[in-house]
Amino acid sequence: MCGIIGVLGFHEVAPLLVESLKRLEYRGYDSAGIATVNEGRLDRRRAVGKLVNLSDLLVHEPLAGKAGIGHTRWATHGAANLGNAHPHRSGPVAVVHNGIIENFRELRAELAEAGITPETQTDTETVALLTRMFIDRGLAPREAAVATLKKLEGAFALLWLFEGENDLLIAARKGSPLAIGHGAGEMFVGSDAIALSPVTDRITYLAEGDYAFVTRAGAEIFDAEGRRANREETRIDLSSTRVEKAGYKHFMAKEIAEQPVVLGDALRHYLTPEGVNLPAELDFSGLERLTLVACGTAFYACSVAKYWFEQLAGLPCEIDVASEFRYREPPLPAKSYAIFVSQSGETADTLAALRYCTEKVQKTIAVVNVPSSSIARECDLALPILAGVEVGVASTKAFTCQLLVLAVMALKAGIDRGHLSADQVQGHLDTLRALPGLMNAALTTSNDIAKLAERLAEAQDILFLGRGPMFPLALEGALKLKEISYIHAEGYASGELKHGPIALIDRLVPVIVLAPHDRLFDKTVSNMQEVMARHGKVLLITDSKGIAAAEGTWAQLRLPEVAEPFAPILYALPAQLLAYHTAIAKGTDVDQPRNLAKSVTVE
Repeated sequence: MCGIIGVLGFHEVAPLLVESLKRLEYRGYDSAGIATVNEGRLDRRRAVGKLVNLSDLLVHEPLAGKAGIGHTRWATHGAANLGNAHPHRSGPVAVVHNGIIENFRELRAELAEAGITPETQTDTETVALLTRMFIDRGLAPREAAVATLKKLEGAFALLWLFEGENDLLIAARKGSPLAIGHGAGEMFVGSDAIALSPVTDRITYLAEGDYAFVTRAGAEIFDAEGRRANREETRIDLSSTRVEKAGYKHFMAKEIAEQPVVLGDALRHYLTPEGVNLPAELDFSGLERLTLVACGTAFYACSVAKYWFEQLAGLPCEIDVASEFRYREPPLPAKSYAIFVSQSGETADTLAALRYCTEKVQKTIAVVNVPSSSIARECDLALPILAGVEVGVASTKAFTCQLLVLAVMALKAGIDRGHLSADQVQGHLDTLRALPGLMNAALTTSNDIAKLAERLAEAQDILFLGRGPMFPLALEGALKLKEISYIHAEGYASGELKHGPIALIDRLVPVIVLAPHDRLFDKTVSNMQEVMARHGKVLLITDSKGIAAAEGTWAQLRLPEVAEPFAPILYALPAQLLAYHTAIAKGTDVDQPRNLAKSVTVE
């Protein structure tokens, strides 16, 4: 959610600010703006909608200056209009902000007592107003920003720019990520490495509670207690931050197509010819329970993994959505691990759940796509999913890579706990190693799926059904479809159909059945027959053994055969392609669907 960029440079910064904001479009936003200081004078430009609107505005109303800040806003407090767009300004102060100021109402009341009235609906404006109030009382910008920070509650990344200060940015981080980039006599601040990659590969990540005074000479960093802090400077691999469509029409299409390759990379990392390659300290043998916590698509990956850990390792497994987990204050056995799954590694609810579990469990483990992320840094152990940069808001390759890493972990748990024989382990390893080739074969169904999607695009409601580990995949398939096509879709366990959802079945409601020919196949077919008996329009997705049961269905899609229990990794592809092609047929914004953001850094 939201993107921040700040530059202290040698040249005009407006073009660089806009270019960096373009690299943050994947986060999701509804307005954008920049502010600069030119010969001591602070000014700003803002626009509603896509960044091209801001670019057009800057053509007609240029903004000079070699120091500046920029922002893409995803609305939380206040509508997506020009008045609520960032940067927010109060007199000599301009501020951009990711996150939420939770006590902004109390702060507004305090400001009102001082005769200061806000002009917007946002929580962010409160930060600018407070800082200006302190400056009016005689504090210097640095002192005013620190005094403001002491009054703020919530999760935020903040960046200040001041009139009369051509060589100063002030950055602060609590909850939301923020990084400082180092150049040759230039300095940068960004909400992630992708924003900074066009200008530097030298990054310092602010720790929780840090604030920094940034000048062209460098950055002075202080911890939450106001003590000078030394934070490690790291080098980032610029190739890992490259954002290109590589000839594809959409990032989502590219990322779906990349799955055989990135899955192969992850397999080479986590499997050796001898077996599983995971850190030795990851020992599941004495555990009483495993807890998996995540949000959205990552939660459905955990839901699939629950079947694997329990079936392959006999390990009791609890899953929960992060936004609910810590608030119910679950008891956690000391002999347990907690696993936190997040593509960005910055998901606010998941990060809060991690902090709840810290020191309550034997080990905290991150399964993330960004090894330098907050969740990765705060866990005892981080396992990268190696999916590469994922730009499309609807997660695709990150989901299948999450599944793969969780599958390897489940195999290790089965080995550690003596739950699997050597032959069983070898069989499962062979299945995993075969997946990239099977995925390549599954991708050849894209044209057939595109034709089916033209019919699905006419529907107002669609149901997905699955049994066993295919049930969470049904939930994920429904999520993908509703995310980018805006068609109402729901996923159900096939056996639950008769307990309510069957009332929705009629000729106008397509039902997508995910059913590899496994030990539960016949039961799934029985549920499918119940749908067709009520004139339901069934799309059966199965393999060559299961296709014989397709008589009477509206359509069929044949996938390669894959051994249990790892079929969800393969069957994720047609679910993703159905969502993608249906969205194309409806003409929606595939990569940046309305109201959604890639990195959800607020509760």
